[in-house]
Amino acid sequence: MSELLKQPSLIKKATEELDRVIGRERWVEEKDLAQLPYIDAIMKETMRRHPAVVILPPHLAVENSNVAGYDVCKGTLVFVNTWSMGRDPKLWEEPEEFRPERFLGNTGIDLQGQSFELLPFGSGRRMCPVEDLGMEEAYGLVTPRKFPLVAVMEPRLPVHLY
Repeated sequence: MSELLKQPSLIKKATEELDRVIGRERWVEEKDLAQLPYIDAIMKETMRRHPAVVILPPHLAVENSNVAGYDVCKGTLVFVNTWSMGRDPKLWEEPEEFRPERFLGNTGIDLQGQSFELLPFGSGRRMCPVEDLGMEEAYGLVTPRKFPLVAVMEPRLPVHLY
């Protein structure tokens, strides 16, 4: 949310998409998500910049292998640093900028572990088994911001829908 508050133009684009696709007479439903590419791009960009899990669970090499030119000996524990990947300029243009537009169009980047630039839920057999639930809302532990943000919320839908 703080990334959006720092860039009101992104909130405006997301609101315009919601108004165009959903309107202001009902709540967003799961079936609507496929028609909201900008909202989807915001979620992917958020997971790229602020991964929920910084280091994925370790993988153990069961045999000697070569991965991307690196020799990995049998018995080696391999850790994947998703935070570092999300900020790698070899993978992302201007990685320190929050730009959902990088996920618009046919990027081929998914959240199912097939796009190794973005692995918020891991990949392969070690992928989070409840990845779909990871996109649901839930209460949890958060770290307070060093400099609190003040947001003034304005209702988007008619009062009777709340």
